[in-house]
Amino acid sequence: MKTLVAVYKLLRGLGHMLKGLWWIHAHFPKLSPEHTEARVQAWSLQLLALWNIRLHVQGQPAVNGPMLMVANHISWLDIVVMHAARHCRFVSKSDIQEWPIIGTLATGCDTLFIQRTNRRDAMRVVQEMTHALQNGDVVAIFPEGTTSDGLHLLPFHANLIQAAIAADAPVQPVALKFVDRHTGAISLAPAYIGDDSLLVSVWRTLTAEGIDAVLHFGQPQTAEGRDRRAWSHDLREEVIRLNA
Repeated sequence: MKTLVAVYKLLRGLGHMLKGLWWIHAHFPKLSPEHTEARVQAWSLQLLALWNIRLHVQGQPAVNGPMLMVANHISWLDIVVMHAARHCRFVSKSDIQEWPIIGTLATGCDTLFIQRTNRRDAMRVVQEMTHALQNGDVVAIFPEGTTSDGLHLLPFHANLIQAAIAADAPVQPVALKFVDRHTGAISLAPAYIGDDSLLVSVWRTLTAEGIDAVLHFGQPQTAEGRDRRAWSHDLREEVIRLNA
């Protein structure tokens, strides 16, 4: 029975993704940025509902930009969860552009793509982030650089924090975790780490009895004279505190 339910949720999710592709091609070119952002948020909330994932938001996400959001990274699901709470322009690895369906959805959401192994490309993305922040956008990054299990944070890479310093923009720390709805314990079902394949992670998520996604938005902060490394360290400590 659990397998049948999971297959049903998978098929409904795929249908919802195809609907998202249709919206991107048929409607997004005619929508204002505000309406596009609202559509992305609504689509994300609907996908979570289809997959029986409940969203709990603590604190207040940024109402307006410029704002750089800095969050821990656990799963492919993180972007959907954060979009469901507040639309933002994500910085993601360039590999995602090549993923079927997901790559097009990410591009349609105005994602900034980075080649993580290319130092020169990192400089380009910092410049693009700086311009986006100066234009009043809300941009989001995962400074761990890869996914972790959600129990322990990896060190934060400081390079992309430079964009907030260059744009004189505030940064909002965001803590994310997935919780087993029945036990209250941390759920590792959506984790996408180590040798996990995307399909395995998705299947674990769909076969789980019930998952709650918990987002805790901290207070925005400014650099106050800190360089990117010092600020990155302090932001990591705040994300740890918010997730405690």
